Amino acid sequence: MDIPLSTIAVVGLGTMGTGIAEVLARAGREVIGIDISEAAARQAVAALEASTARAVQKGRITEGERHDALARFRTFSDLQAAADAQLVIEVVPESYEIKQQLFRELDAITSPTAILATGTNALSVTRLAAESQHPERVLGLHFFNPAPAMKLVEVVSSVLTAPPAVEAVTELARELGKEPVAVGDRPGFVADGLLFGYLNQAAAMYEASYASREDIDAAMKLGCGLPMGPLALLDLIGVDTARTVLEAMYSESHDRLHAPAPILKQLSEAGLTGRKSGRGFYTYAAPGSQTVVPDARTPQQSTGAAAGRTVRSVGVAGSGTMASGIAEVFAKAGYDVVLAARSQEKADTAKGRIAKSLERSVAKGRLTAEARDETLARITAAGSLDSFDDVDLAVEAVAEDLAVKQQLFTTLDKVCKPGAVLATTTSSLPVVACARATSRPQDVIGMHFFNPAPAMKLVEVVRTVLTDDDVHATVREVCEKIRKHPVDCGDRAGFIVNALLFPYLNNAIKMVGEHYATLDDIDAAMKLGGGYPMGPFELLDVVGLDVSLAIEKVLHSEFRDPGLAPAPLLEHLVAAGCLGRKTGRGFREYARR
Repeated sequence: MDIPLSTIAVVGLGTMGTGIAEVLARAGREVIGIDISEAAARQAVAALEASTARAVQKGRITEGERHDALARFRTFSDLQAAADAQLVIEVVPESYEIKQQLFRELDAITSPTAILATGTNALSVTRLAAESQHPERVLGLHFFNPAPAMKLVEVVSSVLTAPPAVEAVTELARELGKEPVAVGDRPGFVADGLLFGYLNQAAAMYEASYASREDIDAAMKLGCGLPMGPLALLDLIGVDTARTVLEAMYSESHDRLHAPAPILKQLSEAGLTGRKSGRGFYTYAAPGSQTVVPDARTPQQSTGAAAGRTVRSVGVAGSGTMASGIAEVFAKAGYDVVLAARSQEKADTAKGRIAKSLERSVAKGRLTAEARDETLARITAAGSLDSFDDVDLAVEAVAEDLAVKQQLFTTLDKVCKPGAVLATTTSSLPVVACARATSRPQDVIGMHFFNPAPAMKLVEVVRTVLTDDDVHATVREVCEKIRKHPVDCGDRAGFIVNALLFPYLNNAIKMVGEHYATLDDIDAAMKLGGGYPMGPFELLDVVGLDVSLAIEKVLHSEFRDPGLAPAPLLEHLVAAGCLGRKTGRGFREYARR
């Protein structure tokens, strides 16, 4: 199999097949595009002409290079055209019947030394290879959409695949400017195996009316730095495609987290498959359009909404990074802030941290020296919660320990004036348990800021069954004044972000624990294939493995789903004291400061 892959056939000229053909042609390969639909073939040529024209306009290629690339792409409607190809990449519909028939036909047409690659992300490569007379030459070559832009390519081996075939396509991927990741044969592989479980949970969260589609998408974009929210991404991928992938994943894993949410079936069978049909979770201007238009589920401005309470002063309880960050946010927005800690020394240290943060903003030109001084002047450091006697909003940001928080709320109940709003920044504990520690649970609400508070735009607003409407309105109004984006969610473990993020992280750990893929390959796959700002193991080491384990346990306890049980590897690392960057070792080792 030590042959140059200079002539490559791409079977199936849909969006993905056309994108792969473009990548190959621009990289100097002779490309044979095959599709039974002559209209699809013409559309593929037109798409390649248009994309290369844009590349010339942007200075990425010359007109001569464009001409050569177009000349290297030829289209046919007969599979016989693949006879001279050294590599055939199929990107036909995700059906065993269709793909297996194709592989049987290719056996009769291609050279026995030609490599046959399936572009599936949901079906078993081994099962497809078994249909070939030469299973050793069959493998998976999973590009990501849009193929010209996305760097990741998953190279999938079955137990039957010959190593030289894997080496040949891996080298090809590198020559195409891609980042190949070697993975074994199981549905979803690495990137989709992690991504689609997360998307499925987001669909189920929406179906349960826990949060609006807009709030779910905004939460994951603003809270995790993702390029798209999960429901918008499902519409882009195709609701029917997602359902197919999840069915394949569930058939192997029997993990309830992979069982397609019923809404995916409902939308698919109604033909509401996302952007391509003009409607899915959202409604679009036209089939194929990316422009979202209002529909019956679009949030309306309610004229009868409760008015919020007046907030002029804010108390922030705590002395850690989160407390000082929240105090800085409120003071910058013009509120008078009391920053209270267990001692005056701790409070002064926390205010000093704010001063350093503001100084950095001045140095970077984001803040004037005058604004820095005015902001600091609005903050009063206090060594006791007694100083909260006149605040309109009290925000606790102390340790994530229910007993500690309940004790603090008991104190706030005694100290704060009637009508003051009492907020907890918990990320995983029940807000109602804090509320019941007071004599005024109707005044208690969750305000989950994200770290670092001055930079992160998201605040999850968590109302309990006891929270008054005007308290909810107050917190939303305050969020807008401090230039944060509020999303509404109910009082259940994880709220929106952690409930979707941590099962994804847990599943990544399980992949490593099962020796399916390496840390580096998984991190690369999610950054390059999913557009994530950090890979799961980079993020886990930053968050802290002990913190992550605690959240996983809370989620597992709340939802009682076996799939949410913390990965054994995570528990072992925490037991060994390997907690991430803060200890110098987690999933990776770090230089001691």
